[in-house]
Amino acid sequence: MTTDDDSAPFGRSLCAMVTPFTGSGALDLDGAQRLADRLVARGCDGLVLSGTTGESPTTTDAEKAALVTAVREAVGDRAALVAGVGTADTRHTVELALAAEKAGADGLLVVAPYYSRPPQDALEAHFREVADASGLPVMLYDIPGRTGTRIEPDTVVRLAAHPRIVAVKDCAYDLLGTQKVLSRTGLAYYAGCDEQILPLYAIGAAGYVSTVANVAPELFRAVLDAFDAGDTGRAALLQRRAVPLVESMMAAGLPGTVTAKALLGALGLPAGPVRAPLRSADRETTAGLLAAYGELTADAGQSQA
Repeated sequence: MTTDDDSAPFGRSLCAMVTPFTGSGALDLDGAQRLADRLVARGCDGLVLSGTTGESPTTTDAEKAALVTAVREAVGDRAALVAGVGTADTRHTVELALAAEKAGADGLLVVAPYYSRPPQDALEAHFREVADASGLPVMLYDIPGRTGTRIEPDTVVRLAAHPRIVAVKDCAYDLLGTQKVLSRTGLAYYAGCDEQILPLYAIGAAGYVSTVANVAPELFRAVLDAFDAGDTGRAALLQRRAVPLVESMMAAGLPGTVTAKALLGALGLPAGPVRAPLRSADRETTAGLLAAYGELTADAGQSQA
């Protein structure tokens, strides 16, 4: 379910959902359905499946398709489903895009091919071939810290001319480059780094794709709601209140997948272990995550009171 709003084609509040596994490491489709339903019920307009947080490098093609099918069954048309299909191989990415479309996805998240570090003309050709392959709208994923390759702003501007390239998940940490693209295209930008949600929204982003939303789906939606209501001071306060949890989950030396699953598990929510080469968080880390989460929820309760 994509929205009718061209400025936010997948909604405003998206969660980069973890992929739940059973204790033995198998795909937990029942857990995925329960988690997805909870996230949507608590304010997520969309779910990104099989992204970095969803452990896409270690799930099979069949598991990725099954996950889309199961989550679609759970949430119906209440939320947009964006399937991560990016790989280092253009042909494989196209295959995943077609499978995601068949499984019921509303859009595709396509990361820059990693490791091979293609030049910009090859990168542009890669994205165009994927966008040409299916009828689904595409969200480019610019995260050079992981892929080793930046999708340069001029390349994004050229790609914006493609009718199915409609959005960008922005993890480039380049406010000038982001503004350059926003000023020259109609692309919907989504903050992919939780600490940048309000700053990017304030300069015209459509919303966010958040890992922290796995455990606190209402958190950043409240930031956007306050900003939209004209209460910029409250929006800034809510963003700042999130800092301890964001720092614990996203800047503590562990991937967000590991910290999100640790905290979900500690809260009794579907998650399970991570797959190797990742390793689950230890007790000390999990205790720190719980403390940050408890601080945030206590602050929220005091604010409402």
